[in-house]
Amino acid sequence: MFATTTCVRGGDRAVARALGVAVALATVLGAIAPAHGCDLCAIYTTTESREDQTGPYVGVGEQFSYFHTLQEGGVEVPNPNGERISSSITQFVMGYNVEPRIALQINLPLINRDFRRLTRDGIQNGDVFGVGDMSLLGLVKPWSYVDLDRVAHVVGFAGIKFPTGSTSFLAEEAAPPCIPFPDPNQCSPQSARLQLGVPLPPRLQAHHMIGVPSGVHGHDLTLGSGSYDGIVGAQLFGSWKRAFAAASVQYLIRSTGAYGYEFANDLLWAGGPGVYVLTGDSLFDAPYTLRVQALLTGESKGNDSLNGKTEGDTAITALYLGPMFAFAWSTHLNSEIGIDFPMLQNNSGLQIVPEYRARGGVTWRF
Repeated sequence: MFATTTCVRGGDRAVARALGVAVALATVLGAIAPAHGCDLCAIYTTTESREDQTGPYVGVGEQFSYFHTLQEGGVEVPNPNGERISSSITQFVMGYNVEPRIALQINLPLINRDFRRLTRDGIQNGDVFGVGDMSLLGLVKPWSYVDLDRVAHVVGFAGIKFPTGSTSFLAEEAAPPCIPFPDPNQCSPQSARLQLGVPLPPRLQAHHMIGVPSGVHGHDLTLGSGSYDGIVGAQLFGSWKRAFAAASVQYLIRSTGAYGYEFANDLLWAGGPGVYVLTGDSLFDAPYTLRVQALLTGESKGNDSLNGKTEGDTAITALYLGPMFAFAWSTHLNSEIGIDFPMLQNNSGLQIVPEYRARGGVTWRF
């Protein structure tokens, strides 16, 4: 967790101190987890309010996404079977500032997905719950500027995601081959394509294990990828008096995981303007701030691959827009909550995409 401190004089000290605490939330990279595989790779990070602190911190980040809209090639199509995914990802964060501008952080996600999907045997209602893929991050603040009216800083981070989550649902993507010539009602279109090289219509490339056109896939429900993946990103922040703007970017570098399945590299970003609506120095004799931000988030992800063969129903480019509210108190507590609504969701093949996402997080600095 990182910080911004201000050196001020006289009556300006309280206002500047409150602004320094508020900056803690302005560079939050919340659990940016758009559709599908990105749920597995969203990394929650935050920043703290003073540069001259070292020591431990803990936090929790939450994202709830509700998937209920079927799209084929970016166009909404009927969902007669009521397919859906209610996805909750809770990230537990533990970190330590080894120096004022350098920190190490561990993220451990706990995932719960309630789903309804079409299978060869009819409608399946189910639930999957467990630990996801753990991440280890290093964070550094290479540059910071502060005066009475302006604050600006840059935070960079990089790390590794470990294959700690169950990959049992990915087995659906690599079902046993169909012999003889594939019948989509009896066997896996993907396995047949891998074995025989038979091209299939997009709607028959949907759910490989169940062999029927479904929008809910094994790669949507899996808790982990089975791969070691790289994470790089940055956060930018600038403010002038009560106005501010913040942006963040995160890039996931994927490798081949369980069953020969490889999620595509994923670019996630967020940014937008905001304003401090409240600043004060009298809440239990400690400074506090409340800010509001208009946040635009997005992602760009290509098609996944299975044993080197491209999957035709996993790419997506998406934009979301919504408000974010954040509260900071003293140098200890930082919290945020927001909601995202889709503005653009352009996908390949047949996929189920989110109707909305709710996000939040709390961190405590000891």
